[in-house]
Amino acid sequence: MSLLRTHQHWIAMNATIELLQSHRSIRKFTEQKIPRELLHELIRSGQCAATSNHVQAYSVIHVTNPENRQAIAELAGGQAYIADCSDFLVFCADMKRSTNAAERAGAEVVRGTTEQLVVASVDTALMAQNVAVAAESEGLGLCYIGGIRNNPAEVSSLLRLPEDVYPVFGMCLGYPDQNPEVKPRLPVESILMEDYYRDDQEEQQVSGFDSTMNEYYRERSGGNKDTNWSEQLKPLFTTKLRPHMQGFLQGKGFGLK
Repeated sequence: MSLLRTHQHWIAMNATIELLQSHRSIRKFTEQKIPRELLHELIRSGQCAATSNHVQAYSVIHVTNPENRQAIAELAGGQAYIADCSDFLVFCADMKRSTNAAERAGAEVVRGTTEQLVVASVDTALMAQNVAVAAESEGLGLCYIGGIRNNPAEVSSLLRLPEDVYPVFGMCLGYPDQNPEVKPRLPVESILMEDYYRDDQEEQQVSGFDSTMNEYYRERSGGNKDTNWSEQLKPLFTTKLRPHMQGFLQGKGFGLK
């Protein structure tokens, strides 16, 4: 147990809080393989996450075929660690199983609503984060792969995903072969608001965080990366927009109503 000093008080942090606050993305892995029994326990831990109305609107594809792993690595933008890690998982929002179950139970089901898209996406994210925490508690490293949404139709075809199922993100898992620093986060004061949304300090807070991130990038790169948080956000709102996602999701039966 460690201690955290805040406002002149020392607060004891338990092992779980310490683990959560030490998360790093790992992109280099040793050749050691994760035991299949441990992988199954990680998935079971994921299943214990909160789920809307007990729908459990997710499926996980464990991609073991080396050719498929390499293909996904290329489809995700040339991320070689997808092929190199011990295990690669694709977390899918899945409304097929639950919708079919309700229909077999006699319901006149309504398919393709925006709310169903939200429910399935949130369920999947919560489930995956439980897997991530469980994995890190066992000394594993991981990296989320949002890049599979660069080419979601191709990934779906490769994984034979049916209608009402779409790939949300991937996850590389393995034993770490690197020890990167924890990347700073926005200060709590920037995102925790009392009673109402407030942005009167937003510009000042972001400016301060930009300075923090600039120092982080410069130290990590030996002075070769001179940027900040705001600068790093630019591609998200200019080039990494993935406009194909709306049509893709509609083609999968999501978000039509």
